[in-house]
Amino acid sequence: MTARLILICHASTDAVRRPAFPADEALDDIGRRDAAAAAQSLLRADCNWVSPELRTRQTAQELGLDAAVQPSLCDCDYGAWRGRKLDDVQAREPDAMAAWLRDPAAAPHGGESILAVIQRVAAWLAGEHGHHRQSIVVTHATIIRAAIVHAIGATPQSFRRIDIAPLSVTRLSGTHERWNLVTANCPLNGST
Repeated sequence: MTARLILICHASTDAVRRPAFPADEALDDIGRRDAAAAAQSLLRADCNWVSPELRTRQTAQELGLDAAVQPSLCDCDYGAWRGRKLDDVQAREPDAMAAWLRDPAAAPHGGESILAVIQRVAAWLAGEHGHHRQSIVVTHATIIRAAIVHAIGATPQSFRRIDIAPLSVTRLSGTHERWNLVTANCPLNGST
C-alpha cells in the first residue's frame, strides 16, 4: 500500500507580497478569499495536518479542513531576520545574507539553517512511511521545498531552485521507505 501526501502551501500574507522573512502573520484579504474559493475543489483525505503558525491554521480553516497541528512542519526559524524585509536585511547584512544564500548549513541570523529544516522534514517524512493513507498537509513553501529535496534525493543546494506559490499543491507518494515526487507547485483545484 502507498502513503500519499498532498502538501498545500498556505495562502498569501503581507510577508509573501513584500517580500519579507515571515513572522507569525495572518493571511491577507486576498489570501483569505483565495483559500475560501479553493475549498470547494479540495478533496478530502484520511488525515489532515497543519503547521502551528497562524497563516497555515487560517488557510486550513478557510479550506474547511479539521487539521491537527504538527510541530515538525513549522516554518524555518529565521531568528533575528524574522519579520524583516529581504531588501533591508540585504542592505544591512550583505555578508550574512550572502553566506545564508550560498551555504545551506549557514544560520547567520541566529535561527535555523536550511540544512536543519531539510533534516527535520526528512525525519517527519520517515515517520509517515508506516501510514498507508492519504494526508493533506497545510504548511509553508520552505517545508514543501525541503520535502521535495528529500524525496528526490537532491542536494541541499537545490533547495533555493524550487519555487512554491501560495495555495499551490505538491504531491508525494511513498512506498518501501522511499518518497517520490508526483507533482509540484500545481494550482489548488479538483485534482487534489
